[in-house]
Amino acid sequence: MLRYDWAATPVAYAYWHQKSAFALERDVYESWTMFAVEDGRFSYEIGERKGEAGFGDLVVCRPGVPFIRRTITPLTFHFIHFEWNSEMTDEYERELSGKHSVSDVDRLSSNYRYMREVGFAGRQEPAFGRMKHLFHDIWQLVDMERSSADGRGSAAAEADSAMQTARQWLLAHAYAPLVYRELSDLLGISPVQLTRRFRAAYRMTPTAFVTELRLARACRLLAETGLPLDAIAQKCGYENGFYLSRVFHGKKGTSPSAYRKLYRV
Repeated sequence: MLRYDWAATPVAYAYWHQKSAFALERDVYESWTMFAVEDGRFSYEIGERKGEAGFGDLVVCRPGVPFIRRTITPLTFHFIHFEWNSEMTDEYERELSGKHSVSDVDRLSSNYRYMREVGFAGRQEPAFGRMKHLFHDIWQLVDMERSSADGRGSAAAEADSAMQTARQWLLAHAYAPLVYRELSDLLGISPVQLTRRFRAAYRMTPTAFVTELRLARACRLLAETGLPLDAIAQKCGYENGFYLSRVFHGKKGTSPSAYRKLYRV
């Protein structure tokens, strides 16, 4: 998708936490703009492209094009103005404008955490260099995953269409009790087929994808709130703090309390 010698430079950055509504539901920007969703969901319309976005989705709008958006649930996101370091054709600009989804949400969540810590103060170093590196890494994730999908051929591309629906369903239901049979029935396939095709499309099972979403939210709540563990568990789709702690330690190699001490903002 991206050319290996192309890179983007952030020119402005803001982090919004639990924004209930946009001040403007329609805006036009003079530079490239990215809405990188960390929590919550919103609907968007950019030219002929429209849809919904949640965690793992990057919504990109090119300059001069109306960006119409509306929050669906309280939204936590990174708002980035940027510029490409190389010229590109109008056709390629159109291709880049719209929604890009990242499957490696664990690495994406790590980038987001560092972006919050680094912030943005113009081109002052070392913050500027660090932010540029993190932003470039996000685009590299998009590029590598798109290249991997392209390499699987047309048959896989057809399967990906259904799996994109599966991914959106999982994003919308990840933090509530899940019955995967409901999703497989919705798609008209068996649970085994769902697991196999989802793994082929996103290199992880639906269960692993939901676990990463839940733990990414748990990490944010541990770092940014003083909520007790049981309350965090409820917000992340787990029955209680004991079960969350067991899953957290198994995946992160540390306890929720130790993580909170290390990353509490």
